[in-house]
Amino acid sequence: MPDSLLSLEGLTKRYAVTVLDDVDFDLQGGEIHALLGSNGAGKSTLCRIIAGLTPPTSGSMRLDGQVYSPSGKQEAEHSGVQIVQQELCLIPTLSVAENMMLSRMPQRLGIIKQGELRQQARIALDRVELGEIDPDLPAGKLGVGRQQLVEIATALDRQCRILILDEPTSSLSGGEAENLFRWLDRLRDEGIGIIYISHRLDEVAQLADRVTILRDGRHVCTQYTEGLSTDEMVGLMTGESPAQHSAESFRSYRTDRVALRAENFSHDQVVRNVSFHVHEGERFGIAGLVGAGRSELLRLVFGADSADSGSLRLGDSGSPLRFNHPHEAVDAGLAMVTEDRKSNGLLLPLSIRFNASIASLASRFSRGGLVRRRAENETVSDVAHQLDLRCRDLEQATVTLSGGNQQKVAIAKWLVRKADIFFFDEPTRGIDVASRRRIYRLIESLAAEGKAIVIVSSDLDELLETCDRIAVMSAGRMVATFSRGDWSVDRIMQAAFSEHMGKTA
Repeated sequence: MPDSLLSLEGLTKRYAVTVLDDVDFDLQGGEIHALLGSNGAGKSTLCRIIAGLTPPTSGSMRLDGQVYSPSGKQEAEHSGVQIVQQELCLIPTLSVAENMMLSRMPQRLGIIKQGELRQQARIALDRVELGEIDPDLPAGKLGVGRQQLVEIATALDRQCRILILDEPTSSLSGGEAENLFRWLDRLRDEGIGIIYISHRLDEVAQLADRVTILRDGRHVCTQYTEGLSTDEMVGLMTGESPAQHSAESFRSYRTDRVALRAENFSHDQVVRNVSFHVHEGERFGIAGLVGAGRSELLRLVFGADSADSGSLRLGDSGSPLRFNHPHEAVDAGLAMVTEDRKSNGLLLPLSIRFNASIASLASRFSRGGLVRRRAENETVSDVAHQLDLRCRDLEQATVTLSGGNQQKVAIAKWLVRKADIFFFDEPTRGIDVASRRRIYRLIESLAAEGKAIVIVSSDLDELLETCDRIAVMSAGRMVATFSRGDWSVDRIMQAAFSEHMGKTA
């Protein structure tokens, strides 16, 4: 092995608990080094230390053989260490260009040179084949997938010797991910060292030269990827044999009773005259490219956004209705686990208990205006156990949890509420392999109870594994619906591209 570009020795980080315990790690120039582990294993903490976002409790780092101890993110960036975190960091009210050049605005006498700003952003976007994004567009107008790509483009536009990517493809379509992979191969050829965190092990097998696996904050092993199967990776992450993770055969719980029927929903050109229905006990998937209108459709049905047209029927009969606010949907028995838990799903500074029970305080835990704290704690504790939520206690601030455990809290809120119809928007985004299986089993158990479930996912394999039917959206239209046994990846992908090719699936 040549001398390492980056080497870590005995890195330890303690908060209330130890999250990294005496970890060694090294990165070579011109290498993609995957960092694997279950949620809470310490991956993101390790990367935050490398990127100068948090200091270690003990241990040392060397960059090109020299002592490396950045006092903050800016100093790390000046050393050529760039990080794109799983949680988006764009400022939604600023333009794409302003976000990309935030710390290096072209200016003269304190006045920003708008033309030069726009040109620099345009060059950076074109470099990663994002020419269709308008630099003047407010970043908040972009979908989560596009925001992720803008952050990656920003990192690559700076001086970059080490690039850290934390779940970079969690919101990307297949085509966008393949484009990113080509860029990473090019960066590797240029001698840049890349640390790559992903729960998608097929990506790791395709991309990475080596993998380092952490478990409960400790270093388990570092191995070359070649010859290491994904089943073996899972076993090393969890400490269990690969056989314990074999997928169970699909079982349908779909009944003949329709739980929800959505008819002719439209909004601008984002969602165009979409109708669908879902049965009790059914898992109904919605596939499509990023920007197809999948998440926007759920928000319209749930009342989070205003529809130009459309109506709902709950159950086999009943009058048409439309929700004007999410609280109306919640009162009617609907639940929505949002794509962006940071902005729309959770109150991160507050406790796990508060986040899990907030939607149910009035309906389940209040009597005479007083909260029945014991019943609240018992219920939340039971649901946390059901989800295998890794936390110190229920009063722990939700912001201190790993991304995957935050997602479990977002789901716990609706389990406590005992909703009848569940909308899951990217339910396993940022969740490790073992936790993903647990979420799938949870969704199956909800279906077994007769709950109706709608799942939007950018991971087509996820939909193929979990759903009774899969509908496909393309450019705002729902163009095809496939039943289990009647679908194929090719047919689904053809449908996803159909509206972009002037065809109807």
